Amino acid sequence: MSTKILAIDDSRTIRELLRVAIETAGFSYDCGIDGKDGIQKFTEFNPDLVITDINMPNMNGFEVIETLRSEKIKTTIPIIVLTTEFSSEMKQKARNYGASAWIVKPFDEENLISIIKRLVG
Repeated sequence: MSTKILAIDDSRTIRELLRVAIETAGFSYDCGIDGKDGIQKFTEFNPDLVITDINMPNMNGFEVIETLRSEKIKTTIPIIVLTTEFSSEMKQKARNYGASAWIVKPFDEENLISIIKRLVG
C-alpha cells in the first residue's frame, strides 16, 4: 500500500504542485483547501503524513497542528509546515505545537520528497 500524504493549503497552485511532486514520487495524495477542510479530510483519508501551510482562512496551520496533536485526534504522524514564513519564532512555535519539519516556499521538489521519505521511513 502506498504512503498517503495530505496537503492542506489555500493556494490552488501550491496544491497542484504538491500533487504532481507527491504522485510522481509514488505516494497517494489528497488535499484540503483550508485548515477546517484539511481536518475533515484527515479523518476521511487517514494519511501517513500531513503538509500544512500556516496562513490560511477558517483555521490556520498552527491550529491545524494543535488540533491534530490534541486529545481529540491525538495523531503522532509527521507534520511538515510548508509556508512563506521564515522567522525563527514561527518555526519554534510550530515545533512547540508538534510540527516535524519546516520548508519555506517556493519549495524544491527533491528536497520535499527527501524529507517525506525520511519522516515516513
